[in-house]
Amino acid sequence: MFRFAQHDRGEDSQAVARSWDFNDRFKNRLRIRALLTLFIATAAVFSVLPLLHYFRGGHLFDYKLWYDTGKQVLAGDEIYFFRSGKYDFMYPLPCALFLACASLLGQGGLIFLLVAINSVAWFCSAKMTATLATGDQRTTNLWAYVVPSLLVIVYIWSTYHLGQPNLVLLALMLGAFVALRAEREIIAGPLIAIAAAIKAFPVIAIVYLLYRRYWTAAAGLVVALVFLLLILPAPFRGFERAWRDLEKWSAGMLKYSEAGVAQRPKRSYTWKNQSLVGVSNRLLRRVDADAASAPDQPVYVNFANLSFPVVNIIVASIALALGSIFIAVMPRRDMRTPESDAIEFALLVLLMLMITPLSFSYFFCWLMLPFAVATQQVLAGKGSAILWWGLPALSLLALGLMFPRGAQLYGNTFFATLLLFIGLSIELCRFKQQEGERQRVSHLNSED
Repeated sequence: MFRFAQHDRGEDSQAVARSWDFNDRFKNRLRIRALLTLFIATAAVFSVLPLLHYFRGGHLFDYKLWYDTGKQVLAGDEIYFFRSGKYDFMYPLPCALFLACASLLGQGGLIFLLVAINSVAWFCSAKMTATLATGDQRTTNLWAYVVPSLLVIVYIWSTYHLGQPNLVLLALMLGAFVALRAEREIIAGPLIAIAAAIKAFPVIAIVYLLYRRYWTAAAGLVVALVFLLLILPAPFRGFERAWRDLEKWSAGMLKYSEAGVAQRPKRSYTWKNQSLVGVSNRLLRRVDADAASAPDQPVYVNFANLSFPVVNIIVASIALALGSIFIAVMPRRDMRTPESDAIEFALLVLLMLMITPLSFSYFFCWLMLPFAVATQQVLAGKGSAILWWGLPALSLLALGLMFPRGAQLYGNTFFATLLLFIGLSIELCRFKQQEGERQRVSHLNSED
């Protein structure tokens, strides 16, 4: 009888455990559905506002440029020509071809298509950041989804408001990282190439691919980029004209001088540019930090008055130091884990944001990945360094909300990105040391 009673109690405890497990799964599904509903509602509001601007005859920001460029491509007109000392359209030719297709829908249809693509890119980015940060493709950790998007929500809104594609670029880069983690290099390279064909700066990632010996991904990037820049436009523009377009774009965009960067002479060194180049020039040279707004009332925030060549030496030295730190903290191939790869990819994103010559506010929606990794590290109880460096970074970003112009004049977004880079570098270095020690102990035990 005692055995029967013990058996009944065992069955009862198993039934209770199954009941608790079912309740947890049910509650988690409800939370996920609530989160998905919140996302859809937010994305819908963000999408509707640009459309309302269009229907009310308001300012359309870059949406108007995208439509005009698409119509020029369809008409066979020149895309890259100077107006008021700069190019109107500053993006690679494949981007113009896509806009030509979108412009067939009309101005309103183009806006609708672009905000829809942006919403899909946001959803995919949130999903992939959570996957990379947790190492689990089916993670139900709601914090990994909520916190990163919430912390960069202002920058996400900017992509909708202005019509910028940086959220799409983020989704492509994250897709490449996921593919690299799954050892599918043949997918990763073309994804980065597509991002670079829309907006050139993601091509910087080829240096990382080569250093990590992702030969297939690097070759795929180059081949796909050649196809997108020269072969794809040939049926529409002709090969010679496509080559000429590439030459004109390169001549206009690959410029850096005392006056400015590329085709942004009035904005290159102003408070809106939060890159290493922009912040260094306005803090170390006597340049107008608000030239684009009020050229007759210059604003100076420089702490020194160095020459342009000296500032360039400083910029190059800092960039080299950041790259050296990145290389130094990278674990060996046999030490890598999903956790270390997530931190490594986050550091690459931060490095790209800092060293690209032009880095405006909407670029920093890319902080979604670093914040996802930092959130996971803190939740796992491993994020002491990222807390010490991340909280001041968040404070600097918050200053940009309270004093958008004043804080950015002194590079608050750049320095916040730098602090995140330092914090995550320390975490990866700590992981590298712990993994090295674990491998040494394992090796000694195997010898015994």
